[in-house]
Amino acid sequence: MTRDALIALVQSYFSGVDGEDLDQVLATLTEDCRFSVETHGVALNGHAEIGGMMTQLWSRHKAVLHDNFQFVCDPENGAIAARFRVVNTLHDGTQVHKSNCNFFTLKNGKFDTVAVYMAGENTLERKP
Repeated sequence: MTRDALIALVQSYFSGVDGEDLDQVLATLTEDCRFSVETHGVALNGHAEIGGMMTQLWSRHKAVLHDNFQFVCDPENGAIAARFRVVNTLHDGTQVHKSNCNFFTLKNGKFDTVAVYMAGENTLERKP
């Protein structure tokens, strides 16, 4: 996969997250994707667990936005890192700003691992 294709896949993933489009998010991930929030000890596996986390994220916020991206690409090894700003808008209108980094690896054109390094409170928690 080329550098531009890696970046486009990350952008599609975050467009789905920001647009609350679970199908779009999952279309970027392998069925058995491993998703972790390294800074908060969260480990999820597969579409069901990741989808549950996304649904919970969206229910806790009026809106989420990821922007100001910087990328480091390794097309030869199917990996990309993204640094970005997160703006979470709470239901009362309060905005919470964060600086995060995600590390993605690919398998068959989709992400098979997503490792999140998050500043501040964990907003990607999957509680039963």
